[in-house]
Amino acid sequence: MTCAAGDEQWMRVALEEAETAAAAGEVPVGAVLVVDGVEVARAANRTIRDCDPTAHAEIVVLRNAAQRLGNHRVGGVLYVTLEPCLMCMGALLQARTRRVVFAAPDPKAGAAVSLYRVADDVRLNHRFAVEAGPFGEESAALLRGFFRERRAETS
Repeated sequence: MTCAAGDEQWMRVALEEAETAAAAGEVPVGAVLVVDGVEVARAANRTIRDCDPTAHAEIVVLRNAAQRLGNHRVGGVLYVTLEPCLMCMGALLQARTRRVVFAAPDPKAGAAVSLYRVADDVRLNHRFAVEAGPFGEESAALLRGFFRERRAETS
């Protein structure tokens, strides 16, 4: 895996957001959107807090970025600690994201490379780069630890 300039820096920000989500009892996924090297928005999963099944970190970041930029086409690069699901990939398409960098693959729901390759589908009107980025093991370990604790609480 070859990282572009800034990938490690921005993925660290996303990991901080994932840790914030875990501390709040949310699935530990964090994301940050960067446009022209500048952070536009960052977020953690908020599905439980917001009682909203669509409040994945990626969606929250896109909502915040669109408001901040005053444009629903946010573009930019999204850094996220877990491979985006089908819903999030659809939103990233609509936002005209240029590149997505994810830390850990999601073999059960990943729509970037694991189960689907939405960003490469020539039938869609927009395509963007998707790359496995840095800190995959750290992100996966955070997720494993979170779910291990959840299972222990229900046993």
